[in-house]
Amino acid sequence: MPLPPFARAVRRGRTGLDRAEAALVEEYSDLVRLAYLTLPSSLSRHRRILVAHSLVQRSLPGARSGRPDPLVPAPRGTVRRPVAEKDRLRGQVVRSALAHGRSPRGWPRRLPPPRTVLPTLPVVWGLRLFPRAGGAEEIALGQALAGATAAGRAAFVLRRVDGLADAVVEALLRAAGVPDPEGALRSANRLDESAGAAARALLTSREFDACSVQTRPTDLLRRRRRVRFLWAALTAAVLTGLVLAVAGQGSAPSRPAPGSRTGVGLPGPDDLVRTAGDVWADTSRVDLTAWPARGGRVNDRSLLARALSTWDRPAGALRITTTPGTPTDPPPHSPQLLYAGNVDGDAVVLLYDGRRVVRYSEPLGAPGHGALALARADDADVTTAAALVVHRGARGVRYLLAPWIAEARSRDLLRPDSPARPVGVAGDGVTVPVPAPTRKAACDSRPVLQLRSSARIVEKHAFLLTDLGELSPVHLTYTPLPGHGSPPARQPREATGGPALLAWAHLACGLEELRGTGVRAVNAWDFAEQELPERGGHAVWTCARASTWRGPGDVELVLRAPASSASAPAEVVGRARSTAACSRFGQHVVADVHWRARSGHWYLLAAGSRAVTRIDVTGEVTARQRGRTLAVRAPRDSRVRVSARLGNGTSLDPVGDPGR
Repeated sequence: MPLPPFARAVRRGRTGLDRAEAALVEEYSDLVRLAYLTLPSSLSRHRRILVAHSLVQRSLPGARSGRPDPLVPAPRGTVRRPVAEKDRLRGQVVRSALAHGRSPRGWPRRLPPPRTVLPTLPVVWGLRLFPRAGGAEEIALGQALAGATAAGRAAFVLRRVDGLADAVVEALLRAAGVPDPEGALRSANRLDESAGAAARALLTSREFDACSVQTRPTDLLRRRRRVRFLWAALTAAVLTGLVLAVAGQGSAPSRPAPGSRTGVGLPGPDDLVRTAGDVWADTSRVDLTAWPARGGRVNDRSLLARALSTWDRPAGALRITTTPGTPTDPPPHSPQLLYAGNVDGDAVVLLYDGRRVVRYSEPLGAPGHGALALARADDADVTTAAALVVHRGARGVRYLLAPWIAEARSRDLLRPDSPARPVGVAGDGVTVPVPAPTRKAACDSRPVLQLRSSARIVEKHAFLLTDLGELSPVHLTYTPLPGHGSPPARQPREATGGPALLAWAHLACGLEELRGTGVRAVNAWDFAEQELPERGGHAVWTCARASTWRGPGDVELVLRAPASSASAPAEVVGRARSTAACSRFGQHVVADVHWRARSGHWYLLAAGSRAVTRIDVTGEVTARQRGRTLAVRAPRDSRVRVSARLGNGTSLDPVGDPGR
């Protein structure tokens, strides 16, 4: 007996629902990863995990229709076919994730979206969820993802994890309500440049796997205090309501507490932002905003008030130091308190207003007669926000370490084979005095700080910082030589391995020239290697780029020829100021220098980065060599012009002025 029409419709709907459920179960991990990475980066990792699972589970279609309209439209001129269930689910997940941070129609523009104000389901009480930690490359990719748009993150994941073509990704984003899918693809291209060839492996690592999570309890004591405070507040509210109802009139507005902010004017000690001690382990923004307030005088209102008033109205006799490009205007809002305590005979206060770090210090015996130092700290990350100089004296430099630092050591860059030595750290995060770099012309020592991040942030992540006379120590990184053939560009990595330490041993003495210039990080990029003529040995060409907090950077190109010692200074062959060379926006370089062999003959040496295919020499000496290096006999004072040719036919001139 044939089924009636309504029964056949129900059976078709049930079959379609079964297929959708099977596809959801099969693709569940990838769909959760897609939702997790598309959701706003402002959400904590715990919240994003819960919301991602919720969005994926709610993407299952209802049973009222077995064949709903496809979410991905077919290209024009083609036959319209039903879309696979996993494509339909992808589209629904992207649509829901993009809509999560939007405000509904009619919602006031000045107010944040209701989802960021009111708690939404699901809720897990008493536990915090976070993915397992990845490596330094995952951290760099996570920061790049946080800076991209939600649609750009979705396009990046769809291309690199799901392997979808750009046309399919564009159609899916358009169907999901993205107004500019082409812009999202451009954003995905920029993320591709940041991640390189390892994009798929990084995205599928456990750092971004919201289905493989760790759990830990929330702060039990704080939770108990909050519950007690909530009951006390409710009781007080009820009693206050009863009193007002009996009295028949409202109470007069209370005066603000002494030193507190009054709507306009100077913020007071009570207005200072104080971050809880465990925030750093449960946030995707691992920077100075995650620092808790530490030190023995965080509740000393008089000291904090003097620090704030000094910042607002510096006295004429006050010593003020600033890094280049740092504005000295008063804080635009209540700053965050990082530290307040006594260090080596001084009272020290560290404040942060989102773009600057301010250190106020005064002698313990002379309150109000101190010094003020300001430095830029915008866009600081897990490394550049890992330490601040809290005190500098005759015994060395004391650092205040970030709460995510698990181990501190010191080492000498001029002695790459010597092991790092432990550095003592007090309970409030202040280190013992660390030897400061010598400022003598001899350059016989270059101490640096070697820190290791907690496994709760990233596993096996150690990095180097060095003091250059400012509040923030400078991050030292290293980019190794390119591989053979035409490999993708390598990304800077931490300078803690053997080749990195050997490279920095030849560059360490040049760091002193950067003192007080507002440098944020220095990267040593080994861009070429060359066998020297007349069996002169193996040489490496390096570009050391000093990037400032302001954005521009200076570069110094050196030739590391075989030397008598592991720390002999390398020969500088060129310098350039305020340039993009040797950065991710200037990945092509060529350099040249006159070099003398042991026989006394002079040669012109030249080398280029990985994309160079030919080097030409014109002038008093002419030569042409295919490849990335060149060596030709040339008098020391010969006037020549060196140029390189890239694989795409572009001509490239040497970086900087060689001094000829």
